[in-house]
Amino acid sequence: MKEKKFTMKLIEASISDIELVGGKNASLGEMMQNISQFGIDIPDGFIITSKAYYQFIADNQLDKMIRDILEDKDLSNLQVLLSCGSKIRKLIQNGRFSVVMENEILEAYKDLLIQYADNAADVAVRSSATAEDLPDASFAGQQDTYLNIRGEESLLTAIKNCFASLFTDRAISYRESFNYDHFNVGLSVCVQKMVRSDKGVSGVAFSLDTESGFKDAVIINGSYGLGEMLVQGSVNPDEFIVYKPLLESGFRPILEKKLGKKHIKMIYGNSVEEAVRVVDTPVDESSRFCLSDDQIIQLSNWVIIIEAYYTKLKGKWCPMDIEWAVDGITGRLFIVQARPETIHSRKQVNLLTEFRINDPDRTDRILLKGIAVGDKIATGKVHNLTGIGKQNIHEINFLPGDIMVTDMTDPDWEPVMKKASAIITNKGGRTCHAAIVARELGVPAIVGCECATTILKTGDEITASCAEGDAGIIYSGIVAFTKREHDLNDLPEIETPLMMNIGSPEIAFNYAHYPGKGVGLAREEFIINNYIKIHPLALLEHRNLNDASLTAHIEEAMLGYESEEAYFIEKLSYGIAKIAAAFYPNKVIVRFSDFKTNEYYNMPGGKYFEPNEENPMIGWRGASRYYSKVYKDAFGMECKAIKKVREMMGLDNVVVMIPFCRTVNELSLVYETMNEYGLKRGENGLEVYLMAEVPSNVILAEQFADHVDGFSIGSNDLTQLVLGLDRDSSLVAGLYNERNDAVKFMISSLIKTAKKKGVKVGICGQGPSDYPDFAQFLVEEGIDSISVTPDSFFKTVMAIKKIEDEIEEAKRLCLSA
Repeated sequence: MKEKKFTMKLIEASISDIELVGGKNASLGEMMQNISQFGIDIPDGFIITSKAYYQFIADNQLDKMIRDILEDKDLSNLQVLLSCGSKIRKLIQNGRFSVVMENEILEAYKDLLIQYADNAADVAVRSSATAEDLPDASFAGQQDTYLNIRGEESLLTAIKNCFASLFTDRAISYRESFNYDHFNVGLSVCVQKMVRSDKGVSGVAFSLDTESGFKDAVIINGSYGLGEMLVQGSVNPDEFIVYKPLLESGFRPILEKKLGKKHIKMIYGNSVEEAVRVVDTPVDESSRFCLSDDQIIQLSNWVIIIEAYYTKLKGKWCPMDIEWAVDGITGRLFIVQARPETIHSRKQVNLLTEFRINDPDRTDRILLKGIAVGDKIATGKVHNLTGIGKQNIHEINFLPGDIMVTDMTDPDWEPVMKKASAIITNKGGRTCHAAIVARELGVPAIVGCECATTILKTGDEITASCAEGDAGIIYSGIVAFTKREHDLNDLPEIETPLMMNIGSPEIAFNYAHYPGKGVGLAREEFIINNYIKIHPLALLEHRNLNDASLTAHIEEAMLGYESEEAYFIEKLSYGIAKIAAAFYPNKVIVRFSDFKTNEYYNMPGGKYFEPNEENPMIGWRGASRYYSKVYKDAFGMECKAIKKVREMMGLDNVVVMIPFCRTVNELSLVYETMNEYGLKRGENGLEVYLMAEVPSNVILAEQFADHVDGFSIGSNDLTQLVLGLDRDSSLVAGLYNERNDAVKFMISSLIKTAKKKGVKVGICGQGPSDYPDFAQFLVEEGIDSISVTPDSFFKTVMAIKKIEDEIEEAKRLCLSA
């Protein structure tokens, strides 16, 4: 058989061949050789090696011409960059293949046609640079891909275009910024059989959370059609999160499903001249999730296998960035690319930089929201790029520190993006081009805002905040913020277990690596208010209310879910599960909903179900709702959500807590209701805690202790009820103080009783977060755990350490006396 000089089969490549085949091709070949045994499908193809690229440059005598074009040029000048790049690409595109090289490429193509029994096989022609995916520079997306290429002439043209894409403006600029020699980078090309995702689904997946760096999550973004729309940021994709450790144990831990708009998709064109085209996504597709739960689980398992293989191969943890596609004709899932993730895997997780907004009245200044990328805050002047094409990029007077606002970013804009203090787009998700580049540059981005280019005008001063959870928030004007750096290695060891109060599931992953002992309070009402956003009874009964606008609002909200009940249960379960997964296997204490009637009234549909109470603080709230005939079905959905999290997802570290339970008899009624909906204390290890916030909980602590697994002191409500004041009333606000002797007496009494009965007791109120001396009092009393807000974690550790040392010193002196 004649020896090949310029091509090789895809399966012949391995990770040791990066200089010959580039990062992407080396990775694909490596997987085909070693991972396909696990059932992972990868479309076959062949490689045009970097030897062919270098020979092509030599055959056409382009080396000196390219050097002359680039030599002594100020490539930071966008107009110079545009001119140089254009000249070089034109030289390469006008080059000719030698007869030997052309024949070898076409023979390999014919073999692929025979393999797939297709005389005009549709192929993807993908660039793979030899400097790509190195540990100190990702080079992601710097070269081009051409889809649905058919026929010999089109194939040869696409290969030359790939060669030329080594000198796109963005690639030249990128290499300059990383000090890479332009002539030490070669280009290989993969010719790979297309997956018919134009009739199916495609997307990307990461084996870690791309925002927090949380190692135990698979993040999947997906949309209908070919993958270019998602990667470019032209669509807002669906997003799925899966918890890796319990997936490997056989559970189905889908932690989150977010429905994207997916308003357009890329499909095959109708001619050689139009290989692909963009069309509107049919409503029946855009309004449902693009992947089934089974497909999410299958893809996540593949991601875990791929990560485990590369981790073993490299001898260190190696998170992966993966492109996938589902063939719409066969329904088969394929992996089409995989590369090491290069941003979070290089971060030092013990060094924390915390950004915090200081303005308490900032909500009045919110202009719009989107998806937060990163966790930073930036201020600056808007530079709205609406109507600017890539051919006009050199004309932009974009100043360092300006905030880029655009419909979506283009890879050719990267030389400008490097100057931006923040990036804001109408379109895109967490894995779009704007998000990827923003992470690499270390600047905040807010994507998927929908109307940013309409609202934000050039010259406007704004603040872009990605430090407030999953939602990126844009404020008018300059909003004050602080930046603090922490080193977790500086924290001392303490004996008292310190937990955290986590209100928002959106921030849970950010705190997963804190040296805490779990979550002392996760409030369901935050999840209901921010994830579900509809009164639970209105969800169940809206069709009987003759309120067309409410029904329309609910129907829009529950797109992608089979019923109103499924919408509530799944959305609540996702919020709970995300917090539980972040701190697994440590306990996560989830408090059943504790809305007051005035709070529930203000939710959509709430006016039909909530009475008007003079003092909602001591009215129909907490436990009294759960067993009532009026609210029982709504509470049943909460029970079903907890059951799903613990039993289907496997997150059995979830402990439930009953709030505002006034009597032991009332506790029994709540248990009866829980049992009715399949949630039984003790079954599958379920623990139930009581929120100790009513004086009767302390006075009758011995009786309550016989029926619960633990107490958690709610110092906010306990303070108001011990002191007989309404904490919502400004008239008596000056009297409110959880450090009052009467409140401390009640807390001390409960701790003593709980210890006597052998029941755990902790505290999750605001007091220990706000007052280190209050935390010290609790340690002296022998409390089993303290739970504080994350922003108070560091100062509380120091306060606890101080009192523990004093107690230890007192013991030592006593023994030596």
